[in-house]
Amino acid sequence: MAKIVGGFQDPSAEVLAEAAAVFGLLASSARLHIMWALSQGESDVTHLADRVGGALPAVSQHLAKLKLAGLVRSRRAGRRQIYYVDDPDIVTVVRVMVGQLTARETPSQTSDRLREAGV
Repeated sequence: MAKIVGGFQDPSAEVLAEAAAVFGLLASSARLHIMWALSQGESDVTHLADRVGGALPAVSQHLAKLKLAGLVRSRRAGRRQIYYVDDPDIVTVVRVMVGQLTARETPSQTSDRLREAGV
């Protein structure tokens, strides 16, 4: 039975497992960069690869994983696949996390703290 603490009910084990899986996908800096880019607007794989500095096949593989997980969708535009994030909540999570870390301190300080925490 779920506990209610502070007016909030604990999520189910299934919801927590699904959230952990999504965070696991976003734990890749390449996929997070792709999600950041797509949170700014839709793009095809060629432009995404140029923007994130990745090889086209690698970016395609990352997009396939994100699409399979339901984080990214695509539509056909002529001969191109156009990718986009269709979930405003995911866009918010990515923007808040990246924005907060950018505003808070330099990335090396954050990396040092995460290493000390064993992450």
